[in-house]
Amino acid sequence: MPVASVGDTADSTLDVTTDRIDAFAEVSGDTNPLHLDDDYAESSMFGGRIAHGMLAAGVVSAALANLPGEVVYLSQNLDFREPIRPGETVTATATVVEDLGDDKVRVETTAKTDETVVAGEAVVLSLPRAV
Repeated sequence: MPVASVGDTADSTLDVTTDRIDAFAEVSGDTNPLHLDDDYAESSMFGGRIAHGMLAAGVVSAALANLPGEVVYLSQNLDFREPIRPGETVTATATVVEDLGDDKVRVETTAKTDETVVAGEAVVLSLPRAV
């Protein structure tokens, strides 16, 4: 089975809804009112409810899982650039940019709506998938 190599790319997409934001809050325990309370969020610097940044990071994780091979996260850095609002669609892209040896690759990661909302870099193991 092939493993991820320089130049490989993979995507994942998620429609962000209030139901998904609510479910993420329940699963993660992050009940920040910016994510859950319309009135509170309306009076915030964001002017309305926003999704958890880690919800977008989860879409990045899904894109990494779509790369060739059995992908195992080792590290990830993230720069949260813009808020994501209910009703938007997030598309994450993972692009392998460097072979680090020992089955490790460096991957540029982005998540976009109409603009880049999250950018970063991951290091993952890419091993042959078990059959």
